[in-house]
Amino acid sequence: MEFLCYHRDRPGSMPLRSRLIEEHWSYMDGFSLIARGPTFADGVLTGSVHVVDVPDAAAARAFAFEEPVYQAGGYRDVLVRRWRNVLGRTMWGFAGGREGGGHLVLGFGSGEAADLVPARPEELIAYGSLLSDDGTAWLGTAALVRSADPASVLTADRYDAVEVHEWEFGGRR
Repeated sequence: MEFLCYHRDRPGSMPLRSRLIEEHWSYMDGFSLIARGPTFADGVLTGSVHVVDVPDAAAARAFAFEEPVYQAGGYRDVLVRRWRNVLGRTMWGFAGGREGGGHLVLGFGSGEAADLVPARPEELIAYGSLLSDDGTAWLGTAALVRSADPASVLTADRYDAVEVHEWEFGGRR
C-alpha cells in the first residue's frame, strides 16, 4: 500500500536536520519509495515529503514517526495519508528529468474520488488520491508537478483547501 508522509519542519530545525542527514538517508534507504524530496518556501527548507510503499497504515505511521529527524524533535507535524498512485510509476520515471525542481500540491476535500489525470499530464511527476487508511474515503489529492501554474493542476472547485509548496527531487536512488 502506498502512503504519503509530509513532515513539516519546526522553526529553527535546520542545524538538527543537517546533523542527522546521514541517519536520515540510511533510514530512507531501507524503504521502497515512490517519491521523495524537501519542500521550501522562498528558498528556506520547510519540510520533507515521502511517498512510500509499505504493507499497511501501521507500517506507514512507523515509517513516519521512527524517522530520525522526527525522533529528535525536528518536525512540528506530520501528515500521513494513504495514497493511490494514479500514474503507476515512481518519480524517477518522470520524462522531464530531475533538473529544475517543482512543487508539491496538496488539495484537501471530500466526496467522490477525483482520480482523473489533469489536462497536462506531462507536468506530473507523481499524482494520486489521498485516502482514508482503509482506502474507502477520498480525502483529497497530492501531486508533485513541474508547472508554471502548479495550483491549476487541481480543479479548485473540487477542494476545500489547496496548498502549494516548492519541492525538489530528493535523495539518492
